[in-house]
Amino acid sequence: MNLHEYQSKAHFALYGIPIPQGKVASTPEEVFQIAQELGGKVVVKSQVLVGGRGKAGGIKLAKSPEEARDLAQEILGMDIKGHEVHKVLVDPAANIAKEIYLGITNDRGAAKPVLMASSEGGVEIEEVNRTNPEAIIREHIDPFMGLYSYQLVQVALGIDLPREHWRAFSKIAQGLYQCFIESDAVLAEINPLVITEEGELIALDGKMSIDDNALARQKKLAAQRDTDAEPEAETMAREAGISYVKLDGQIGCMVNGAGLAMTTMDMTQLYGKEFGIGPANFLDIGGGAKAEQVSAALRIILSDPNVKSVLLNIFGGITRGDEVARGVIEAYKEVQPDVPMIVRLQGTNAEEGRAILDSAQIPNVITAATLTEAAQKAVDAVKGAM
Repeated sequence: MNLHEYQSKAHFALYGIPIPQGKVASTPEEVFQIAQELGGKVVVKSQVLVGGRGKAGGIKLAKSPEEARDLAQEILGMDIKGHEVHKVLVDPAANIAKEIYLGITNDRGAAKPVLMASSEGGVEIEEVNRTNPEAIIREHIDPFMGLYSYQLVQVALGIDLPREHWRAFSKIAQGLYQCFIESDAVLAEINPLVITEEGELIALDGKMSIDDNALARQKKLAAQRDTDAEPEAETMAREAGISYVKLDGQIGCMVNGAGLAMTTMDMTQLYGKEFGIGPANFLDIGGGAKAEQVSAALRIILSDPNVKSVLLNIFGGITRGDEVARGVIEAYKEVQPDVPMIVRLQGTNAEEGRAILDSAQIPNVITAATLTEAAQKAVDAVKGAM
């Protein structure tokens, strides 16, 4: 789960990280009032969960409350990479002397968090990594011991930070790490962390991504989720307890088990690649595969207009194939899909399940004995619809 900039910075402030004292607005008049409170010269920043806001015209400097109101009129409602701007953050303008990048994420290869810093702040860190990777200083953090002082000294030296700012920088880095750990984050990033002409360090921008698996214990953060910023299908899937990721293909995949789901996607890609056909999604309905789960999954898959066939691939362990078949029939009656649905059952009572589906003679429901057969039939169904 990603947090907006204003949410991330407010959370950083709880850990002693200095941030601008800005406010969020949703109308030009609110922006005008906030700009007046802040002294007139402000930055109006679109709040969307996507990068590249500045390049898209979503961040503007205003020299007066009137100009801030006019700029807000332009930014609110703007489309930035498919995200409509509903809110803006109005921050006081800062006198920037130097921009720094500071972030913490997980290094899965090292099985440790890693602190990253660069003297090239204010630009996307991915671009810095591509064009000048030596400019990024990395320090792995012992998850039991935390950040050592000598590591922060090495980082400060590595980014040529003036010595008079080391103490403030260390405090911010330690605060960011505590925020990262206590929030179950997968990313906590300040870009840029600026040194002002007055000699202060301030987090001008912030970004946090929270581990979805930890949201049950991060209730305050979970309550800040912006569902308007995510695809409707992902919201539906989360509410139904279904793991779903939208892709660009035409075959809707409904599978129980993440490994089997990945294999199913690979098989549809294998047989459909030469025709430009592939998986439309990753979807794991979990171990139960009851009628209500199948119905919810079907609704989610069919909400994607690109889907031309559905491949349901179920391996019955504890789940019985005959129960799945009855669930498919109930779900079909409820959802009434108008695209072919290929059902492959394997495992406990799989033959009985296929017999139930065959005897039901439901239009557009086709059974398959193997995954290879099912993938080929799913591809053929899409070809027939093209």
